[in-house]
Amino acid sequence: MVRVSAHSQVSPAPPAELPATLGALRATGHHYRTVKQELRDNLLARMRSGEERFPGIVGYQDTVLPEVERALLAGHDMVLLGERGQGKTRLIRALGGLLDEWTPVIPGSVLNEHPMHPLTPASRTRVAEAGDDLSIGWLHRSMRYGEKLATPDTSVGDLIGDVDPVRLAQGRTLGDPETIHFGLVPRTNRGVFAVNELPDLAERIQVALLNVLEERDIQVRGYQLRLPLDLLLVASANPEDYTNRGRIITPLKDRFGAEIRTHYPLDLELELALIRQEADLVATVPEHVLEVLARFARGVRESPSVDPRSGVSARFAIAAAETVAAAALRRSGLLAAGTTADAGSRRTPEDAVARVGDAVSVTSTLRGKVEFESGEEGREIEVLAHLLRTATAETFRARLSGLDLSGFTGLVAEGGAVETGELVSATELLRQVGTVPGLAKVLDRLGLGDAPSPAEAAAGVEFVLEGLHLTRRLGKDVTDSGRTVYGGRG
Repeated sequence: MVRVSAHSQVSPAPPAELPATLGALRATGHHYRTVKQELRDNLLARMRSGEERFPGIVGYQDTVLPEVERALLAGHDMVLLGERGQGKTRLIRALGGLLDEWTPVIPGSVLNEHPMHPLTPASRTRVAEAGDDLSIGWLHRSMRYGEKLATPDTSVGDLIGDVDPVRLAQGRTLGDPETIHFGLVPRTNRGVFAVNELPDLAERIQVALLNVLEERDIQVRGYQLRLPLDLLLVASANPEDYTNRGRIITPLKDRFGAEIRTHYPLDLELELALIRQEADLVATVPEHVLEVLARFARGVRESPSVDPRSGVSARFAIAAAETVAAAALRRSGLLAAGTTADAGSRRTPEDAVARVGDAVSVTSTLRGKVEFESGEEGREIEVLAHLLRTATAETFRARLSGLDLSGFTGLVAEGGAVETGELVSATELLRQVGTVPGLAKVLDRLGLGDAPSPAEAAAGVEFVLEGLHLTRRLGKDVTDSGRTVYGGRG
């Protein structure tokens, strides 16, 4: 996988007021800076202005980001170590946002050469001949980011370059840079280049990066090109791969100026913030349901039944929230069958509100995201279901402790029952419970407001019933049709 840009493969058009010639560029007082000087200056400028330095990065403000900032200020290439789904690639791509929005280049230069700092003989000749009349182009920072996912079939030619036999046949000598078809790294000259999962690169391929990191030049087919590259090289790796299955060769590790450990969200609030930011929800998911899912993800991560070396990605909780929202939308669609809908409307239906019972579906759909210990084979769904119940009970205690819930237990006194389930409508559920003493306080504690919709009220009621069951104050049965019946003592 190669990404020329973190956001777009097409560069936006430069503003018309930017200088069009080298002379006009000099007249503005522009000075050549290396990429690392540029990153340092722009990072310091954001620090002084209070502007956000790494938009969209959650949970690293007091841990990882200070280390990244120190590495950038020191001008160090860096390697990020962390389990899967810790946002390493997201953070690496954010580094490109610290580059100047526009930078001058020599038009047609494969190496994005600066007009005040040409590298190749051809570009130096162009600058010498044209002088201040040299036409210049402008490169947007989105086009100054390169990325390669390390795979076993990656070659030196992919990363560094190879001799172009056609150009040799045209009469050029072997030592002429014009005979080289440059790879991804030199083509990202004057930018940020990332190698994801670096240990997956064959060791002989990693050797090719040694000169890039230390001498800042490249070697192709046994001869050295004195083309001093100007770039920030960043790599990501899983610590398990780093030490066992694959490894970063010792000389290459030594050439990275900074080794930074990433981590999963350290507390529940950060886990929730990440879900809120990243999840693309197709229906309303109340805060108490999101909290259940956040606690569930943290419980899976800490479970002795799960292989800690592989980690549990932050994408697990995000996908869980999206799955729960989809379950609510599915219920809304099925219950609305036979009614006329406005085909042009893109609004979420009013009754598409997720309930805690919808979370049961994630135990089967997301089990593939978790690596279990070998002794748990065949028990994966059972383990996840237990952890989900635990997360629900913890959220119930955290949200509703101290409230008088006798009105809910009274619903099923003397043989009564409340039936709910995936396809039980909010109207049907609320009809069964009627007026419940204490419901208003419950909905307030759950953040559903003073005037919740019927679907939101139903979500609150179902959460209380499930919580009472999990704390052994209410019985529960599941019918053959899949409906859930709350009634009796737990």
